[in-house]
Amino acid sequence: MAIQFPIYMDNHATTPVDPRVLEAMLPYFSGKFGNAASRSHAYGWTAEEAVSKARETIAKLIGASNPKEIVFTSGATESDNLALKGVAEFYKEKGNHIITTVVEHKAILDTCKRLEKQGYEVTYLNVDKDGLVDPDDVAKAITDRTLLVSVMLANNEVGSVQPIAEIGKITRARGVLLHSDAVQGIGKVPFDVEKMNVDLASVTAHKIYGPKGVGCLYVRRSKPRVRLTAQMDGGGHEFGMRSGTLNVPGIVGFAKAAEILIQEGEAESHKLFGLRERLRLRLMKELDELRVNGSMKSRLPGNLNVSFSFVEGEALMMAIKDVAVSSGSACTSASLEPSYVLHAMGVGDDLAHSSIRFGIGRFNTEEEIDYVADLVIGKVKKLREMSPLYEMFKEGIDLSSVQWAAH
Repeated sequence: MAIQFPIYMDNHATTPVDPRVLEAMLPYFSGKFGNAASRSHAYGWTAEEAVSKARETIAKLIGASNPKEIVFTSGATESDNLALKGVAEFYKEKGNHIITTVVEHKAILDTCKRLEKQGYEVTYLNVDKDGLVDPDDVAKAITDRTLLVSVMLANNEVGSVQPIAEIGKITRARGVLLHSDAVQGIGKVPFDVEKMNVDLASVTAHKIYGPKGVGCLYVRRSKPRVRLTAQMDGGGHEFGMRSGTLNVPGIVGFAKAAEILIQEGEAESHKLFGLRERLRLRLMKELDELRVNGSMKSRLPGNLNVSFSFVEGEALMMAIKDVAVSSGSACTSASLEPSYVLHAMGVGDDLAHSSIRFGIGRFNTEEEIDYVADLVIGKVKKLREMSPLYEMFKEGIDLSSVQWAAH
C-alpha cells in the first residue's frame, strides 16, 4: 500500500475521527437534530435517548456502576476545571488542600494556580526519573485539610502510566477524594473507576478517535457520593453540574468511539506496542547516544519519546517535516522552553531540547514505521556530522570538562 504524506504520528495531540464514528454521528446533524432537553416532542425524546445510551457505553468503558455518573462537558480541560474547582468550592468548609504532581497537564496545573490565588494550598509532588509518582509520597502529603488528590492516568509527553490503583487505596483509606485526568490512557491501559477507587475522572473524545469539543467528567454517586459546585450557570443540565445544550452529535460520536475501544481496545494496544517497539529497536540499533524518556515497564503502548543527543529537536523536526510529531520544547512566547515534564524527570536542557515524541495510533502501518525509522536515522546522522560537539564526543573528549570561551 502506498504511503500517504504527511505521515501522522502525533496521536497524543489528537486523533483522526474513525469513519465508523463519523457514520454514527451524521444522522444527528439533520434528521435527528432535536435538543435533548426538549421533553415535549419526538425530536427531543430521540436526542435524549441517544444521550442516555451514550452514558451507558461510556460508563462501561471506565467501569462506572451508574450511567448518571457521566457528566458531559466540552472536553477534558473543562472536566479538569470542573473537578478541581467544583470540589474545592463545595467542600471549602472541610479543608483547603489539594495534592497533585509536577507532570500533570496544564489544565490541572493552571487550575491549581488559580485555586492558590483564591487561598487554597496545593502540594506538587515530584516524580522519579521515569516520570512516576511514589504512592508513599501521596500518603505523606495528605493532611486533615486535604480535599482532593489529582494524578493523571498516563502522561501525554512521555507516556508513563501512574500507579492509580495504589494511590486509590491510600485516598479511600484516608477519606480523601481522588481525581484522575484519564485522557491519554483510556482504552489503551487498564482503567476501572470502581476497582481503582477513583472518585472523579476526566475523559475526552478526540483522543480516542472521536470528535473534538466533547468530553465528560465521571462523578461518583455513591460510596462516597461526590458533590460539586457548578462552574457554569444556566438551565441545570447534567444533574445540575454543567448547564448548556448538549452536543448530541458529539456525544453520539464519543459513545461510538468508546464502543469501538470496548470491543477492540485490547487487540489495538497489542498492535500499537508492536509498532512502537519496531520503531524503537530500529532507532536503537542504528544510532548511538539515544535516551528513551519515561518508564519502559509502565508505559502507553503507542508512546515513544526519544532524546537524540547532539541534535537540536527543532532542527530534526524541520528535517523530517513529512512526519507529524512533536518536540520536547514548547513554544512559549518568544523563547523555546524545554519541556517541564522532562525537567521534572531530571533531563537536562540539552537532552530535553533534542527530544521528539512519536505518538503511534490506530491508523499507522508497519510501512510508515519503517519509512519514519529510515528517515529519522538518516537525518540524525546528517545533523550529527555537522555537530562539532558530536565529533569531540566521538574522539573521547569529556565535554563537561571543556572550558568554553566567553563571547
